[in-house]
Amino acid sequence: MTSCTLLWKELSDHFTSLEQDILKKAEALKAKITRLDEETKASLKVLEHRENSMNVSLSIALDKVVEKKRAAILALDDHDDEPDVAEVDNSTGLMLKLKCFCVKMDSRSFWNFLIMKKKDLDELRVEIPKALGDCVDPPRFVLEAISEVFPEDKRVGGNERNNDLGWACVLMLESLIPVMMDPVLGNERKLVTPSVKDKANEIAEIWKKSLDERGGIENVKTPDVHTFLQHLVTFGVVKDEDFDLYRKLVVGSAWRKQMPKLAISLGLGDKMPEMIEELISRGQQVDAVHFTYEVGLADKFPPVPLLKAFLKDAKKAAAAIMEDPNNSGRAVHFAAKKEQSAIRSVLKCIEEYKLEAEFPPDSLKKQLEQLEKPKNEKKRSPAAVPANKRTRVSNGGPMPPAKAGRSTNAYVSSFPVAPAFVRSPQHTQYPAAFPAYASPPAIYGSSRSPPYPYSPEAAPYPGTPVNYSPYGGYCNGMAPAYPQAYYR
Repeated sequence: MTSCTLLWKELSDHFTSLEQDILKKAEALKAKITRLDEETKASLKVLEHRENSMNVSLSIALDKVVEKKRAAILALDDHDDEPDVAEVDNSTGLMLKLKCFCVKMDSRSFWNFLIMKKKDLDELRVEIPKALGDCVDPPRFVLEAISEVFPEDKRVGGNERNNDLGWACVLMLESLIPVMMDPVLGNERKLVTPSVKDKANEIAEIWKKSLDERGGIENVKTPDVHTFLQHLVTFGVVKDEDFDLYRKLVVGSAWRKQMPKLAISLGLGDKMPEMIEELISRGQQVDAVHFTYEVGLADKFPPVPLLKAFLKDAKKAAAAIMEDPNNSGRAVHFAAKKEQSAIRSVLKCIEEYKLEAEFPPDSLKKQLEQLEKPKNEKKRSPAAVPANKRTRVSNGGPMPPAKAGRSTNAYVSSFPVAPAFVRSPQHTQYPAAFPAYASPPAIYGSSRSPPYPYSPEAAPYPGTPVNYSPYGGYCNGMAPAYPQAYYR
């Protein structure tokens, strides 16, 4: 009887537990169904809003195109208002020049003007979006402008190819985003014609196919990667099947400050933890911190331990440089430079993310001062004058001209004034204060022809040939000082 009672109790508890589990699952399913219904209603509402706004957006866009077309025709008829490139020296002139190119849809002149104005990069970031707004077709204008170097560099000269213009491509692509926004929905919808979007997709495929020619993903240049990824985001031609390629490109160029935001825009938010772990394993802890804060994973990847690990790795790398026999000449310089760069990066990261309470920067600043101290002391110490440098003698001798040593017909001594009488190899002695050689000396007689120009090459002397001035010191009342080769 007792065993039956216990068995009945166990069965009752079991069925009760099952009933409770079923009730919990039923409630969870009801909550999911409710949430899905709400999301469906919200999506339908958004679609309805987008559909209703389509006509309004198209009407606004069409009116702008007509207005820009009219302005372009007037600009083409009037050439007097075009400012000269040499006169563009302020933000107003810069805006007028950019606007002139955009109104005329002169993408080539716009590009040539832009690449000459890199020093005005901050002003260009403000003015280019405004100027692109005056284009009849801004997306096509940008694609045509950057076509010289993207997706393939079409420049011919080697010197031109060495000049990286990725900054200009990224600047134009970033500036195009606010211009392409829908006037009603904003950034939720971009106004790009199907033909331009197909062209942008074709350009992206050409760039991907050229990766092998660029040396693969590992060897492709970071400016090229940045331009490609920004191109995808700007024109909205991201493909799900290329997510692995995007991830590798982002990790390979993670040191660029725009990469975390680009990764999110490319749809790599779900892969961020894996990318952060990969950066940490590659010794790029500072880059990992930037990615961590971009996606809000600071709790999972605490920044302070990462920064301390980065400094520790930098010290190990500096010690390895000191021990490397190949760097024996400048090992101390290279090691100090490596450690200074790491400390500056960490200090900047602490300041940017307000980590002073968790990681006080005072000790790092003192360490940086100690590393820079030898360099500063070297700058302050007076440079020793080499023995062969030209110096003014203490007994009032003449200071030789800077370029005297380059002339084959002029010799000026850097030594003190010679004694009153100097013996030349095959000439008689001359007095120390010989008069200016304006007329033939009396010892030659008045019947002789004018004095011959003395040339040291005319008479062969033993020893090493030396260039010196004919009658170098005779005309200034001083005895000539011959090179040491004559006193053998």
